[in-house]
Amino acid sequence: MKPFNKKIVLENGQEFYGYGFGSDKAAVNEIVFNTSMVGYQEIISDPSYTDQMVCMTYPLIGNYGITDEDFETRVPTMGGLIVREYNDLPSNFRYTKTLSEVLDEYDIPGISGVDTRMITRIIRDEGSQKVMICDANVPYEEALKTVRDYVIPTDMVSRVSCKKRWYSRTPNHKYDVVAIDCGIKHNIIRKLNEKGCNVTIVPYNITAEEILNMRPDGLFLSNGPGNPEDVQEVISVVRELKGRLPIFGICLGHQMISLALGAKTFKMKFGHRGGNHPVMNMKTGKIEITSQNHSYAVDVNSLEGTSLKLTHSNLLDDTAEGVESAENKLFSVQYHPESAPGPQDSAYLFDEFIALMEKEVSQNA
Repeated sequence: MKPFNKKIVLENGQEFYGYGFGSDKAAVNEIVFNTSMVGYQEIISDPSYTDQMVCMTYPLIGNYGITDEDFETRVPTMGGLIVREYNDLPSNFRYTKTLSEVLDEYDIPGISGVDTRMITRIIRDEGSQKVMICDANVPYEEALKTVRDYVIPTDMVSRVSCKKRWYSRTPNHKYDVVAIDCGIKHNIIRKLNEKGCNVTIVPYNITAEEILNMRPDGLFLSNGPGNPEDVQEVISVVRELKGRLPIFGICLGHQMISLALGAKTFKMKFGHRGGNHPVMNMKTGKIEITSQNHSYAVDVNSLEGTSLKLTHSNLLDDTAEGVESAENKLFSVQYHPESAPGPQDSAYLFDEFIALMEKEVSQNA
């Protein structure tokens, strides 16, 4: 057996030896786990994983390579990838690069050969924590001190948001949507295009006045990394624009909408990450299989006294998965309907946004 060349050191003091792939750099991040069986390309390119190292619970990763058109962002910003078995010989007629080549291109380190089941149980039992990936010969005490001294950043949204507005257009469009980019996944934009929307993607620090000057039919708030309370710019925009035009939020967007209307959020023990979370639609009684990726959640009890009504609930832990305020023309969900969970269980949410805009346009005609 070839000697180990990499290791990870957890904040709790445990270390795991393995083999490096992707970038050769050392890195310190927050460690989380993801239970998805497929979709590692979408995971590594999801800006919501900025400054996070993801431990994949599915044991074989890399076997279908990377395909150019399947990226969720132009420049992946994930902190690192931890897998049990890495396959560097993809079997897929669509693949253009291997996973390791892409990680190396974007300076993202990976490690394989570690016990991902034990690591997942540690995170499940003790919660998300800090972790370092480094060369196997780095002294243990030195690595542990580096991990424990690391401070998790609070500026992730400002780093992943676009710096200038850009456009995604579709033929014969019906509606114009402004999407605030806090780390938006490209498939969300594609779904809005498919529904007949021209989308203008704008930076996170845009003002309400600038949005209104674009005369949009609706406003979309994207997913993104970190604590929603750190994104006060977007929260302020929601407070100014609620009731003035239809607003739809996903993931971080859901949390920011809730904060803007008086609810509270909290950091979860280990979050929700994967494509297998059952969520009940409180309006219909139907259960949706959802795809999720978040560390923070909306406090259900804090909805009382606000204009927000709970519309969706997680059947595993009763966390808030969706809210709406009819009087303020807005709604949001914690999960990702564009990720094809179910695979079509949640597609109706984009139709609801279209219906809100259609109603608003007809009233203003």
